[in-house]
Amino acid sequence: MGKIYAVMGKSATGKDTVYKKLLERFEGRFKNVILYTTRPIRPGEVNGVEYFFVSVAEKDRMQKEGKILEIRRYDTVYGPWWYFTADDGQIDLENNDYMMITTLAGYEQIRNHFGEEKVVPIYTYIDDYTRLSRAIEREKKQGTPGYSEVCRRYLADEKDFSESELNRLGVEKRFINDDLNRCLEEIVAWISTK
Repeated sequence: MGKIYAVMGKSATGKDTVYKKLLERFEGRFKNVILYTTRPIRPGEVNGVEYFFVSVAEKDRMQKEGKILEIRRYDTVYGPWWYFTADDGQIDLENNDYMMITTLAGYEQIRNHFGEEKVVPIYTYIDDYTRLSRAIEREKKQGTPGYSEVCRRYLADEKDFSESELNRLGVEKRFINDDLNRCLEEIVAWISTK
């Protein structure tokens, strides 16, 4: 019976990099789950790699058809953006283990859908100064930087990933990502115990 390993963390904690490196380290063990989003594609992103980029109308159609396993709405400075996991045939726990990026709310919904014993949280974190600095540097690379959105995400993450929420969902193991190689080694060793 397979499991879903859910990589999560506040914005700019390096979870995307951790996720990609873990898939490389465990080459062939995990299938990845590609999430969907209605947000605009960023420079350097590829549709179907980082996310499936869809319109709000497409999201609404999938929701009406019951094809969404979990969904999150973010009221950004650019308007609402949705991120979601679809029941699109990507997940087959009878035959495979999976790795996906999600939020704490997404983790909870996926866990509720598949069962607590089948969903393993991998929570990455970093100190606030480094996280905010990374977010600002990433935003500088955008065609039109949206620093107010960086601030909104930062504040939203403080609430969404609060200690009380992490504790409520039983996310006890934490991985500090202040040194990528060390962080990866700790996660790899921990996964081998699961």
